[in-house]
Amino acid sequence: MAPNALDLLQGTLDVLVLRTLAHGPMHGYAVSRWIHERTGGALAVQDAPLYKALHRLEHDGAVTAEWGVSENNRRARYYRLTPAGRHRLKREASAWRRYAAAVFQVLEPA
Repeated sequence: MAPNALDLLQGTLDVLVLRTLAHGPMHGYAVSRWIHERTGGALAVQDAPLYKALHRLEHDGAVTAEWGVSENNRRARYYRLTPAGRHRLKREASAWRRYAAAVFQVLEPA
């Protein structure tokens, strides 16, 4: 983990994974890399929590998975957002935006 990387709040990883997969099918390492790059290194997703989240999302019907070949010619499981996953992303992103706005209101000086 990067020295200044932030710990993910519980419940955050699922919505980050869903948002990442909205760009198209990706294997787990690519999901982790996209989140890390998108946040300028502020968020580093560890393997175990990432794969638990991907399996949970697959079990819930938010993503599907199929085997493919990665860019370095290795067998990899590619995850794709389902219509139910797109709906869940929309709902959860809206909730996170409301939550973040409320936290910022508390953090701002009175």
